[in-house]
Amino acid sequence: MAQTMTPLTSSPLSLSDSDFNNGLTYQIYSLLESKFLFGNDSPKQLSECHPLENLISATTDVAGKVRILSIDSSASTDGILAAKSLSLLQSSLRAKSNNRNAQIADYFDVVAGSGIGGVLAALLFTRGRNGCPIFSAEDSLNFLIQNRRSLLKSSGKGLFGRFSRSSKKAEKIIRQVFGEMTIKDTVKSVLIPCYDLKTRAPFVFSRADAVETDGYDFKMSDVCIATLACPVRNGPVHMVSVDKRTEILAVGGEVAMSNPTATAITHVLNNKQEFPFCNSVDDLLVVSLGNGESHFGGTRDDSNPMSPTAFIKIAGGGASDMVDQAVSITFGQHRTDNYVRIQGYGIEAQKSRMEKDIIGMADMMLGEKSVESVLFGGKKLSGITNYGKLEKFGEELIKEEERRKTSILPNVVLKAATPSPRTSSATTLSLSTASSY
Repeated sequence: MAQTMTPLTSSPLSLSDSDFNNGLTYQIYSLLESKFLFGNDSPKQLSECHPLENLISATTDVAGKVRILSIDSSASTDGILAAKSLSLLQSSLRAKSNNRNAQIADYFDVVAGSGIGGVLAALLFTRGRNGCPIFSAEDSLNFLIQNRRSLLKSSGKGLFGRFSRSSKKAEKIIRQVFGEMTIKDTVKSVLIPCYDLKTRAPFVFSRADAVETDGYDFKMSDVCIATLACPVRNGPVHMVSVDKRTEILAVGGEVAMSNPTATAITHVLNNKQEFPFCNSVDDLLVVSLGNGESHFGGTRDDSNPMSPTAFIKIAGGGASDMVDQAVSITFGQHRTDNYVRIQGYGIEAQKSRMEKDIIGMADMMLGEKSVESVLFGGKKLSGITNYGKLEKFGEELIKEEERRKTSILPNVVLKAATPSPRTSSATTLSLSTASSY
């Protein structure tokens, strides 16, 4: 399995006084214990007891925050809720920053996407010939609207039949968009998961790994096909790295991790080469985009609620909620400022009526009051809509971007990729052409 993160480096302290070392160790563990047990709800009291907290806070104020975007797998809206959210966020960022050319990739340092969310991440963060992302958020939304059924359509062959690739139509669309580009050819740090049947473990395609060695560099088209592969609908995907040394037998990201938020956070906190000043979740700004509740009563491709596809949806939805709960607990009192979860709930009765109006469904979800996970308290409605929450979070992204213009410390130092002659055909591909396959 590819290593998606570097080991956490040890502190460069060199102290001879063993008593001081013991005291420092005690402070560290006391701080961790307090945050775990009490959610760090009394930061003033903690800082008075633990000088180490003051030191970390001072570094955070100077270095700023690392910005993470996480996108769930398909669920009920086939990725449209996440794409619509990003389109609205991009419009808000452009208006408030007075930059009509601003892209989503300009305001995030890391993107993690699973399933159709991985395709969306690739569209928004893969570098085009002009050095900018190949698709804007609006273009990506239109692309998913026009091609979602082809990308997620069943091929009629399952896990227990002949191993087959994703549908030829979907494969043709994806290869037309990404051409020979690889995961190394992205503008920011990218993480896209699948599940490797050979090793029986999740496999995360990572730009950081791809830059280190071609053994972990894969064609972006293969990455998207792998993270989309449903074991019941299409069977696993056999793929190899660009140097032919690494082989995996992949099924989709929905099986491996339907909500990749925790993976992205772990990657950042343990990657000191690229994020040298990120010491805790207090140093993060995270937006996690869901795609609505799953079709637990059957799916488009199978009306049987007890089908294998339905069970995958149930497991994926449960895992996604569990990740959201765990991340909320981790952020503690900062969960309302540093962590935003956009998800659609409560429209089950209207799903069949609105199936053809997927944009209407997404708009309804964004107009709902947002739902927050509470420590040991389940979920509760907040006083702001999903869209309002997203727009407010956009202001924090702009503040961080403006802060970096005057900062002397770069809190993100991406590994440099060697120049590549590979190009994407997306620069000459019209959305109408892609949807005609």
